[in-house]
Amino acid sequence: MSIETFFLEIENRKKRDLEKLNRQLDEKGTTIQNERDAQIKKIKEDFANEAKLKSEREFARIIESARLQAKKILFDAINANMESAFNVIKQEIEKYTKTPQYKKTLETMVKTSTKKLDQNITVHCREEDRTVLKEMGVIIGSSIQTLGGIVAENKDGTKELDLTFEELLRTREDEVKGFLTERTS
Repeated sequence: MSIETFFLEIENRKKRDLEKLNRQLDEKGTTIQNERDAQIKKIKEDFANEAKLKSEREFARIIESARLQAKKILFDAINANMESAFNVIKQEIEKYTKTPQYKKTLETMVKTSTKKLDQNITVHCREEDRTVLKEMGVIIGSSIQTLGGIVAENKDGTKELDLTFEELLRTREDEVKGFLTERTS
């Protein structure tokens, strides 16, 4: 074996080793590139999913907020409508107190009061109703600010019956609101 053959053999081995190392390097580079691409894809998917979830949550929050706002607007409108209706009712009550039927209503209120409290009652009423109630032979107490009706108390002042229109409306408010809601629906 000559030196040339020996150098040639070393050269060939060196080339093969270099080719083998280059192939390994290429394979590792491809593997690393594939892993990097897979990681980038996974990160993009994770961010896309997270962004989608956040946008869905925000969308749901906005929708719920809008629903609540719509309910509030509707509730405010219903309340304004109810308040308007109660104002109309009060105006109608004021008109009613000027009719002859109102006198009969006062008589009924006095009879109810004497049945529930005592025969000897003191009646508190509007200034305008004093003469009508005196004609009925009822003891008149102080004047009160009311749309109409009476507040009666027993002789001892220990029991009271409020039959003013405001109190009657207040105690029947839920029924009146239900009735008005049915009428406007």
